[in-house]
Amino acid sequence: MMASAAATLLLLLLSTAAAFLSPNSSQTATNKSCSHASQTCLSSTKSSTSSEAPAAVHHHIFEGYNKPIVLIGSSSSTNNNELHRLASSLSSSLLSHNDKIVNGIKEKVERSTGALLLAEEDEATRGVVLSPLVHDDDDDDEDEGSFVVSYSIIEDLVREKTLSLNSGVLVLDFHPLLSRSSQEGGKNDQETELLQQMTELAKDLYKHGYLSVYINIQSDEDDEAPSLKRKKELETNVFIPYSDYEMCIKNEGSSSSNSPAWTNSEWELQRLIARALLPSPVVGGTGSNSADLLMGQNTFFLSLSFPKIKMAEPYVEEMCADVDSMEYRVDLLECSKEYLAQQQQTSSGEASNSIKETDPRFEILYQQQQLRYMCRPHAERAPALPFGGASVIDDAFPIVYTVRTAHQAGTWPDDAEGIQHMFDLLELGLRSGVEVLDVESAWDASLTDKLLSLAEKRYTSLILGSHHVVGSEVTPDEAVELFHQCRINNRAHGGKVVLSINDDTDNKDQMAYEASIKASKLDTPEIPNIGLVLGKVGSYSRILNPRFTPVTHECLPAKAAPGQLSAAEIMAARLIVGQIPTQKYAILGHNIAYSVSPQMQGGAFAAVKLPHLYTRADLETVREFVDGPLWNDENFGGCSVTIPHKQDIIEHVDVLTDAAKEIGSVNTVIVKKDKLGTRVLIGENTDWRGIYNPLKRRLGDVTSKASTGKTKPVALILGGGGTARAAAYAATKLGLDKIYFNRTPSKVEELATEFGGTVAKSLDDDKSDKGSLASVLDENNGRISVVISTLPAAAEFQLPEWLLESDSLPVVFDVNYKPYSTKLLEQAEEKGCDVVRGSEMLWEQGVGQFELWTGRSAPYGVMKKVVLDNCLPPSSS
Repeated sequence: MMASAAATLLLLLLSTAAAFLSPNSSQTATNKSCSHASQTCLSSTKSSTSSEAPAAVHHHIFEGYNKPIVLIGSSSSTNNNELHRLASSLSSSLLSHNDKIVNGIKEKVERSTGALLLAEEDEATRGVVLSPLVHDDDDDDEDEGSFVVSYSIIEDLVREKTLSLNSGVLVLDFHPLLSRSSQEGGKNDQETELLQQMTELAKDLYKHGYLSVYINIQSDEDDEAPSLKRKKELETNVFIPYSDYEMCIKNEGSSSSNSPAWTNSEWELQRLIARALLPSPVVGGTGSNSADLLMGQNTFFLSLSFPKIKMAEPYVEEMCADVDSMEYRVDLLECSKEYLAQQQQTSSGEASNSIKETDPRFEILYQQQQLRYMCRPHAERAPALPFGGASVIDDAFPIVYTVRTAHQAGTWPDDAEGIQHMFDLLELGLRSGVEVLDVESAWDASLTDKLLSLAEKRYTSLILGSHHVVGSEVTPDEAVELFHQCRINNRAHGGKVVLSINDDTDNKDQMAYEASIKASKLDTPEIPNIGLVLGKVGSYSRILNPRFTPVTHECLPAKAAPGQLSAAEIMAARLIVGQIPTQKYAILGHNIAYSVSPQMQGGAFAAVKLPHLYTRADLETVREFVDGPLWNDENFGGCSVTIPHKQDIIEHVDVLTDAAKEIGSVNTVIVKKDKLGTRVLIGENTDWRGIYNPLKRRLGDVTSKASTGKTKPVALILGGGGTARAAAYAATKLGLDKIYFNRTPSKVEELATEFGGTVAKSLDDDKSDKGSLASVLDENNGRISVVISTLPAAAEFQLPEWLLESDSLPVVFDVNYKPYSTKLLEQAEEKGCDVVRGSEMLWEQGVGQFELWTGRSAPYGVMKKVVLDNCLPPSSS
């Protein structure tokens, strides 16, 4: 470990080398603070980790969700019709914008008791919009002819699978009722009854686990006082209590459907739904929606200190290039101070009666959306966010949502009333679908428990437990205890402790880092720990801290806190001290000049500013590679492995993962160090992930569907080589039954024995012919949900027509990425099937490799773009 004198010298070198990067060196004043909160917290925290219950695995109520999405609110006007337009766009996106599928769903609903739900369409309608507020056009009296479809009818339609996640979006738009009463000068009995019915329906849908989003609209066109007053009442009594998520619209509804303002609103709704349907984050977990990746190695978040978020716009492009998340400091916003003043007025009975006054709660949400929109064009480092159907949102820049209190180096009041309002704002952060929610660990246990229970039950945000010690020093043991406290009874996914020191003698600037390491060894499961020291004296701690470091940026007019460094300065320092060695990677294979992997992985390393190298190792034998310089280089980080070496490499690795063992091949080698510093070579297979991920997005939770359906979902796997084994493994993980077909049946009989399933001797539609595909399906009560072809593109294989003539078309997956469109895919697209190309498999398995090598989230959009740039035919690129 470097001594403090060396650390000081290093920082001097950095400041000289990076001077040209930092034209603005002004700093914000240190907040006046004391340490009573930290001392109280330390004295009340139990030090024994052995008595703490292990982290529970929580599953939020929307996992495996397969009901219609509900949009609730009041459109600003009949012309703007925001809720209907958003529902149409969302439905179309969930159905991959496939008009044939959309029309098929409409026809299915029209033939059911749900026909009344189909909303009136216009030229802009793209999806399936369902409205429970129905008007009978044959009735002359508009009020008398209206009614609300009951919850029991909707639930029956869901139970019989007429309505599902992909079969339309339910719209509870109260605008027609509010506008009618405004025009007539007040409510009549019929309208009162309709409002009650709509309210009861909203309550029933929420109570029974329907995913509801409140579309909070505050438009200049919505200026009728009676309507606004009643809308506010509905917001308090209906819209907020009976919804889980919330998004804001001002005047975007008056924009055309193709305008950037409106398309951003459509995107934000899709992002909210995508986040809502993610798997629950697991404390100490890895993979999708995990702190292990989002708060991974060499990741950074930028602390924004602007009173109005639009003030950050000139700097966003440069900031996004260097960091992985933005910290939305709610306590520093002007609108938050207005929110606090408004809440205090309400508590004292002095609330304003003005209906048209600024709504600071709305502004807090709306400005967060503005930050997302500003980051979208520059979100190269953003991770993948799976959406419905074929979609992946790759431009959602993660946000850390923070309300920092006064005694924790922030500005939010920390008296009893202030803390209550802080927790209200944290709940607002959950409703906005933030990626990371910073929860200070020092406050009221019951309020904390209430917030985390809500988060675990209904949301997917990662919880970052935090504590700042301001103005006083703690001992190393107390620092370790603070990390334990920040686990919040094993409910936080990451922990952040920021210390204060009076000077940097005795290596005190390393105390937070060392405490984070010690705490990681004491507590299980291990979670990402962030350890920092406040002020200039603690700058070195930001270099030492390996994960999710808060930073400033050279382009900003001021730093958010004294002592903050930029990501560029930190990465340069880590290179100097050898904390990030330049690692060497390669793709191993033979005749691989065609491979896109060097461009893909090289582009990913460059995007996140890692200094690693990736080359080709085009060799006839594995022995040449393992005897060569790269494999034996001390900076060898791992390699991709392709044909013909996926089996031969196995004997040269030390450990095989379960996937590699079962599939029987290795496409990824990872280099780790054991406790003694000895190199350990791990053989992994990410090919199956390249198949699993795209199919999971398209098929959803097929296991739950199979348990209620009449037939079993089946994967038809074509071919018998190594990729077919990965396909069989992926199909098993998806919960699909398997049928194999190959012109040489003996090659796939081994697959059936190892992975389960049945071999079809032909693809004929003849149930009387034992061994034909039709016969096998009939005997096993199966239906083809997905076709995975591992056959060479040169075979020009196509499916028999009878497989593409049913009402339920299969997803067709061809693993070949060159050519971009094979004969099979062309046939499937012509029939209206959802298709998966080999190019998607390529970048998906590559994303898996990158994350295994680097221990951080991959820049999904960058990797996807590189692959498409190399695979698309010239006319399509």
